[in-house]
Amino acid sequence: MHDPHEVPVTVVPDRTLRVKIIDACGMACTFCHNEGTPVTADNADRPSDAFTGTPGRSGRVSIYLATNGAGFLPQRIPADADFALALAAVRGSLPINEVHFTGGEPTLHPDLPGLVRIARRLDLTVGLTSNGENGASVLPACAEAGLDRINLSVFGTTPEELAAVQAPRLASPRLAARKLDALARTIETACRHGVKVSANIVVPDHGHVERVLRIVEEYGHDVVVRILVNLEDDGASLAAMHEVLARLGAVPELRIITAGASDQRTRYRLPDGRTLYAKSIRPVRLPHTCTGCRFNNDRDCQEGYYGVRMYRAKDGPFVIGVCIQRMDLCLPLGEFVMSQRCNEVRNFRDDEAARLTALHRAPGREPGRR
Repeated sequence: MHDPHEVPVTVVPDRTLRVKIIDACGMACTFCHNEGTPVTADNADRPSDAFTGTPGRSGRVSIYLATNGAGFLPQRIPADADFALALAAVRGSLPINEVHFTGGEPTLHPDLPGLVRIARRLDLTVGLTSNGENGASVLPACAEAGLDRINLSVFGTTPEELAAVQAPRLASPRLAARKLDALARTIETACRHGVKVSANIVVPDHGHVERVLRIVEEYGHDVVVRILVNLEDDGASLAAMHEVLARLGAVPELRIITAGASDQRTRYRLPDGRTLYAKSIRPVRLPHTCTGCRFNNDRDCQEGYYGVRMYRAKDGPFVIGVCIQRMDLCLPLGEFVMSQRCNEVRNFRDDEAARLTALHRAPGREPGRR
């Protein structure tokens, strides 16, 4: 097995804002973190001190909710002047060049092209993460509005594999077959309309290696495949990822580090010339905000500091968060842009970019996203 740390390194400063544009989703994956927020459909009648992350009528989960202190329900973000002003406010306080739409399922948003147009008017690159269930119907208009890419979460190649990671209410192979057909149509539509496509595949443990290998074989000829470790990894996920790479005969070519966030990935070349990426989490912490956090250890901090997220609170303001395991750290947008935390994020991005760039230009090393 080749060591990915012995390849050239590229350091890319984090300039991305993730925006949760909708909470609704047509799937109920058992490992969903739901961007840290409660499932709105299951908590609409609950006070904030009684929010639950366990399955309700929707069957969906929010795995960190029991301990992350989330105090608001997310609402759908309209494509309006308020959203444009919110994006501009973030860009005015933090250097960003990309907005990445998340959910829920972004392709269920009734005016996704409108959101894309607003971001493009602010000269921001636009991407989104999707399960592909509704992409074929909305991607042509999104492409015309300026959508750059779509990252598709792929959980299986067969209805049985997809159904196995769904809550009982949605664990139907017949329903899963329809979802897989929709995913195939989304990939075809995206490619036809010039939207870049990648397939994100989580490798939970050794028992999923064969499934992941089948997904790579099925989808890897049409899209860029990215295999990811499970956030709740105890070492089994990373070991399984290494097994997948070894079985594929993957050779590392380039290591890409996002400075100022925990994201890192290595680009591999497969024997047939295809490219594959393996993504993992660096143990990154904000220097002040993360100090003293009860999760700040190798066992409990599962995502590290991954970057800045924006939400719209139900019947409330836009909200900025820095950690899905500590949603109690969220601040209203107006407060965040004037806060020491905003300065901390901005300075941390710059400091890490300078430090990592200098480190990987050291003698004997070749110089070297999201």
